[in-house]
Amino acid sequence: MVRVPLTAAEIRRGQEIGALLREARGERTLTDVAAGAGISPATLRKIETGRIPTPSFTTVALLAAQVGLSLDGIWRRVEGDPAAVDLGRVS
Repeated sequence: MVRVPLTAAEIRRGQEIGALLREARGERTLTDVAAGAGISPATLRKIETGRIPTPSFTTVALLAAQVGLSLDGIWRRVEGDPAAVDLGRVS
């Protein structure tokens, strides 16, 4: 089976999700957040840097819960609403 290449928009979304998760992680260590989400630190690092541009829904949901973001807020932010996620409330 051949995988269809990602579009530029899909790559951009993945990079934006990764950057948003990194920003929301704040002072927490990559290791702590990854452990809480049940993924490896290497996987989280790849998501945050955009090297995994299409992380699974489950992985994004687990990471969002760890950093205090809603999936709806992430989606709205990635789709262009900069006010969709209030990072000041992230603990």
